[in-house]
Amino acid sequence: MKILNKVKKFKNEASLGITISIIIGILVMINFFSYQIFHRFDLTKNEDYSLSKVTKTLVKNLDDLVTIKAYFSKELPSQYLTLNQEVADILDGYQNYSKGKIKVEFIDPKDDKKLKQNLQQKGVPELQFNVMEKDKFQVVNGYLGLVIEYADKTEIIPVVQDTNNLEYTITSNIKKLTSKTTPIVGFVTSNGSLSLENEISKAYGSLQELYDVRLIDLVKEKNIDKTINTLVIAGPKEKFSQDDLKKIDEFVMNGGSLLLLADGVKVENNLTASKNELDLNKLLNSYGLKLNNDLILDVSSGIASFNQGFITFNINYPFWPKVLKGGFSQDNVATAKLESLTLPWVSSLEKVEGSGGKYTSLLSSTNKAWNSKDNFDLNPQQEYENKSANQYDLAVSIEGKLKSPFGDKTIENGRIIVVSDSDFLRDNFLTMGDNMAFFQNLVDSLSLDQDLISIRAKGVTSHPISGELSENNKLLIRYLNVFGLTVVTVGFGLFRYSSRRKKRSKKTD
Repeated sequence: MKILNKVKKFKNEASLGITISIIIGILVMINFFSYQIFHRFDLTKNEDYSLSKVTKTLVKNLDDLVTIKAYFSKELPSQYLTLNQEVADILDGYQNYSKGKIKVEFIDPKDDKKLKQNLQQKGVPELQFNVMEKDKFQVVNGYLGLVIEYADKTEIIPVVQDTNNLEYTITSNIKKLTSKTTPIVGFVTSNGSLSLENEISKAYGSLQELYDVRLIDLVKEKNIDKTINTLVIAGPKEKFSQDDLKKIDEFVMNGGSLLLLADGVKVENNLTASKNELDLNKLLNSYGLKLNNDLILDVSSGIASFNQGFITFNINYPFWPKVLKGGFSQDNVATAKLESLTLPWVSSLEKVEGSGGKYTSLLSSTNKAWNSKDNFDLNPQQEYENKSANQYDLAVSIEGKLKSPFGDKTIENGRIIVVSDSDFLRDNFLTMGDNMAFFQNLVDSLSLDQDLISIRAKGVTSHPISGELSENNKLLIRYLNVFGLTVVTVGFGLFRYSSRRKKRSKKTD
């Protein structure tokens, strides 16, 4: 019996050893093949931690090697350690999906003087960080820049502050490096348009990262260069002459795209307002729309800051309509994924029947908005009287057959977008909601194949409470958001505690 038991024990131990060996072998094989197959499961709403299909397609089809050099210092403050890892994860994705066409290098310049001089010449700055060490604030120098190289061309990302829009920036730079031609955007500087250096420098700078931007003076130039893909007119305050309008129309009739950001009402710094007589409707009416000389007020509005003596107060300002999810066209790629947009002192647009191409509203107010047509009173502390509730178009796209107001010329595939506000583009308003993304999307939709827009939309994180809700309902949602999970957890704990006490009391009985 003892011998039989020993044999049986030996067989069991041998069987267990074989089983363990098989399991280890399977794990080794899985581990080996996992290095050959790259995949990431991303459960976030916009797949924030995964590369988009646009990026994957681009890097898979590269015809030559692209090198991405990440100049990240190792000795950085602790708050940048997470950033370093996030950037490494994103670049790892580029490298894996490119099938060897993208090479990534992480380099710490540290004490390499020649490398530091080279980086300074390229435009990658050495940054200074404040660090608390031994109960003292000390200054630490370091780098957080990317250099993307393709053939003999280079693009620079001087400082990586976060990863919210990093994929868009890297992909657009790779696209710019590998494209045989760079799209050209013309910016009109005449007719009292917004200053590129002093008023809309941020928006202007964002376009220069992807486009060849040229400045257009309608008064001095005989015509607009036909090689320009998209013409942008932002915030004109001076009347357009007949010759100016003919130059714009000729550009559109030759197949160029037009982005017009024009105010129906001029608002000065002292909150005085007057109608903005531009004569643009001579052109727009023929294309199928009209820019009105009014101001739209809405129950859904942005918060504005005003000074009264030495006191600054913040207030919901109906003259700054806030467009929320329901006000964005879901059929247009430029607006479908936006969440929030504030338009200071915006006017209304309307369709002109019997002319123009396909009229599509891109932005609209709520159905509880109203307008002010004359004697504009912009006082933020007034009692607002909503005499008639309506919904107004605030941005419009016209596509298809467009007729010139000058002669019989027409174009079958014309494309123009009109936004009845330019103030949203100013540097001090550009950070409100998705203002910057909206402008970039409009230019991209007119100039490119609309593929980069889906990447930028991943960075949209604003999810405001709908302006249609009453103040009481808004407060209820806020309190539920803050305290709801805590109340549910405590309630569940009390329920479990009560159930256990009942079970114990039954057992003792």
